[in-house]
Amino acid sequence: MKRLHATVTGRVQGVFFRDFVRTQAQRLRLTGWVRNNADGSVEVAAEGEDVALQHLALLLEKGPSGARVEEVEAVYTTPTGEFSDFFIRQ
Repeated sequence: MKRLHATVTGRVQGVFFRDFVRTQAQRLRLTGWVRNNADGSVEVAAEGEDVALQHLALLLEKGPSGARVEEVEAVYTTPTGEFSDFFIRQ
């Protein structure tokens, strides 16, 4: 088990990026959240199996069809176990 904290920049707001991340994270059985940041980036915190987190990180680099991802800054740390599901955070 690990925790992934990622910040995604580019054209990632207004293109259903958060919904894409939530759907993929739930499919991968991850817990955590995704949110838009005021600077136009999208932030993700996800916990789960290492392989599933790596798969999510690859999906973040692509995003949904309307997105244009420029960069994904990803850091892996120790999980906290604080989440029971994956949700869009306001």
